[in-house]
Amino acid sequence: MGFWEAAMLICFGASWPASIWKTFRVKNPVSKSLIFLWLVLIGYGCGVANKFARGNPDWVLWLYVLNAGMVALDLGLVIYYRRRLRKHVESVD
Repeated sequence: MGFWEAAMLICFGASWPASIWKTFRVKNPVSKSLIFLWLVLIGYGCGVANKFARGNPDWVLWLYVLNAGMVALDLGLVIYYRRRLRKHVESVD
């Protein structure tokens, strides 16, 4: 059933709402690593692919999808606020 896999995903997933909230609240994601977020997103994608490749897309699949969605949201916010910050800096110059 994947109890330990689910426990790992729940533990990892518990941190993403705080990360998303911080990005949204601060609106200055200069300390966030795009490479890290992309790698985590790819990792969750590999977890989803593994579920289908092994032919057992059980309920744990939804934890991968939920976590990947939160990482994608955080990544989207980081990209959005970085572009916005870059435009602001360019308009000041």
